Amino acid sequence: MLELTFWGATGEVTGSCYLLKVGGQQLLVDCGLIQGQPADEARNVEPFPFEVKEINAVVLTHAHLDHAGRLPLLVKRGYRGPIYTHAGSRDLCEIMLRDAAHIHEGDATRYNRRHHLRGHRQVSPLYTTHDAEAALQQFQPFPYDSKREILPGVALRLLDAGHILGASIVELWLQQGEVSKKLVFSGDLGHQAAPIMRSPTTIENADLVVMESTYGDRNHPPWQASLDEVAAILQQAEWDHGNVLIPSFAVGRTQDMLYAFARHYDEWKMDRWQVYLDSPLAIEATTIYHRHLEGYEDEAKAFWGASDTPFMLPGLHVSRYAEESMAINLIHSGALIIAGSGMCEGGRIRHHLKHNVWHHSCHVIIVGYQVEGTLGRALVDGARTIQLWGEEVEVNATIHNIGGFSAHADQQGLRDWYHGFIQQPPLVLIHGEEEARQTLADTLREEQVMVYTPGYGNTIDLLEL
Repeated sequence: MLELTFWGATGEVTGSCYLLKVGGQQLLVDCGLIQGQPADEARNVEPFPFEVKEINAVVLTHAHLDHAGRLPLLVKRGYRGPIYTHAGSRDLCEIMLRDAAHIHEGDATRYNRRHHLRGHRQVSPLYTTHDAEAALQQFQPFPYDSKREILPGVALRLLDAGHILGASIVELWLQQGEVSKKLVFSGDLGHQAAPIMRSPTTIENADLVVMESTYGDRNHPPWQASLDEVAAILQQAEWDHGNVLIPSFAVGRTQDMLYAFARHYDEWKMDRWQVYLDSPLAIEATTIYHRHLEGYEDEAKAFWGASDTPFMLPGLHVSRYAEESMAINLIHSGALIIAGSGMCEGGRIRHHLKHNVWHHSCHVIIVGYQVEGTLGRALVDGARTIQLWGEEVEVNATIHNIGGFSAHADQQGLRDWYHGFIQQPPLVLIHGEEEARQTLADTLREEQVMVYTPGYGNTIDLLEL
């Protein structure tokens, strides 16, 4: 038996989870959190669509929660095997899974406190910090460019995907009797020539490629155009005497923004701004980034490595504690605030939105992909009011959506990476909203590529390839 079943991120960008059966062995690639609207997130508590205790190994492509966020739940429900991933991903998961567990615990506590007098059934967190700690004990760091057998009939190699620190392309060599197959998962591929991370590794051979399609329907503007846009926004915000808010993913995007501000400090006159990094998670992640300079492209490695501090930016205010975050709300002009979460679904950015987004002088810079149904997506789509803690808040701020800072490859980048394979192997597209995925599929089919767009629970028999 050589079968691959898709249990997540089919026609959506969250919940990555793929089950590979090789003879009597079962391997899971990613176990991500489902994110978006409450109805979407409610799916996280459902039983896994496979027998957890029959899984022999897990391979994790990278630390973002839509790929790693249900690993503690997997362990909570009985998984006891190894979790293979790059050392950088392991270090990031140490903070991200603990943070996610803390959020789940807090959400459950608040719900139970709010509803206990109404006779509602008490709820438990999706998983606890204890579950997260248990999962972390099962991580086994795996270096780039090293091939070894991890299960009978299964050999693994990780290659640099260029997406965030530790992000990996997964190569799997499968042996079933006399049949050999090579399967490649792209994971999340990085944006070509990104400011910090290296470009995705090119691979020449595979029997089947499973590739993301997040930006399958569009191309990013040139890097310089995005940098010029940021400079113009900062100039306009100064003229407007307002604050600038940047909802930013704690891992990846925050470091990119800090790097951009540091590299262009004089050119952009950054000394006119009080810059706040208002995210304990992003602060810890930035420290981890500074420990893993080996994953950087040469210019970024030299620049960041020369800094005595992981934060690089002169005069940066680092807000670890709630009291420091609340004090920022007293500033009505001249503050540039980088805070999570990147899609505005939680974290301190929601408080800053409440205090600023109704001001005409405020500017909000969106620098990452916004999943449908999230508050960030509503802002990008032009919502005139938003809901924050049951209160309707008017949106008078100027919303800027800068796609060029994405950590994902665009359509051209995805096509270029795929065409690095010599024989144009069959291609499976996952991890994209349906319109983006189908647009990329149609484009590649015009190039004579055999493309599959599986639905949830669909299986491909690799013996038939």
